Amino acid sequence: MTRLSMKTIKKLNEKDLHSKIQETRSELAKLRVDASKGTLRKESGKLKPLRHDIARMLTQMTEIKKKK
Repeated sequence: MTRLSMKTIKKLNEKDLHSKIQETRSELAKLRVDASKGTLRKESGKLKPLRHDIARMLTQMTEIKKKK
């Protein structure tokens, strides 16, 4: 999965944003399982960017809810 810029995140509506958050969280969970097993080598640098992307999306969700 590629990094999401804030510009891209702001274009998403609430429904798409929610599904994207769920998708990213599941990918993060898979990577964490691999990391705990010790089989995560090449993708070890993907954990932190995924966490940051989730935080950006949650921030955008909060802004959308405040506008309503």
